[in-house]
Amino acid sequence: MEGPTFDNDGYPTEETLQAIREWSHRDMCGLMEFVCGAWEYPDYAKLTEGCMELVTGGWSGNESLIEALQENRMFWMMCWLRSERGGHYWFELPKAPKER
Repeated sequence: MEGPTFDNDGYPTEETLQAIREWSHRDMCGLMEFVCGAWEYPDYAKLTEGCMELVTGGWSGNESLIEALQENRMFWMMCWLRSERGGHYWFELPKAPKER
């Protein structure tokens, strides 16, 4: 999938959510970029080097994106840093092991 798709009301399609659920753990940077591209209220999705901060803003489409991320168990185990009441989430890419 090249980029996220949306229905007529601007909500992420099932195809977009399924792509997030099934995204390979080998491309976490790509997943973070994909989710930020699907996020409503771009000011509430901050992607910096190795970190992503998301605020749902109470919008159910953004809540659906978070649920899809949670269902990608490898992403959630590896990248979830913390969350706060009110739909505020932080993620970071795991650090690559140093080569020997």
